[in-house]
Amino acid sequence: MDTIGNYLTLIRNACNVKKKYVEVNYSNINLNITKVLYKNYYIKYYKIHNYNKIHNYNKIRIFLKYINNTSVLRKIKRISKPSLRKYLKYKKIYKVLNGYGISIISTSLGVMTGYEAVSKKIGGEILCIIY
Repeated sequence: MDTIGNYLTLIRNACNVKKKYVEVNYSNINLNITKVLYKNYYIKYYKIHNYNKIHNYNKIRIFLKYINNTSVLRKIKRISKPSLRKYLKYKKIYKVLNGYGISIISTSLGVMTGYEAVSKKIGGEILCIIY
């Protein structure tokens, strides 16, 4: 099962129906992508909820951001899939929408945007693009 694809689809669908927040399953990669979205002002904030303290069942509650009743997240597109991984060197990382969007890349130093990866001169797997 593709956890990143499920995560992005839940956020995309919640934005389409203008929900206030969405709850996604907790995993380290989902939390790191959420931190990147928060740092780049695509979401208001997020909380980690522990629903079952015995079995440690966690969810991430992401509060979505809207301006004039339209979502800040216009498009979320998954690039690297489990069936076809896409890896890029730092020189090949491209700008999304001429710099108005971001690409999220999983590198050896963690999950970061394409701008950060280029500035640190490291490549990695391109997970998704957001604008």
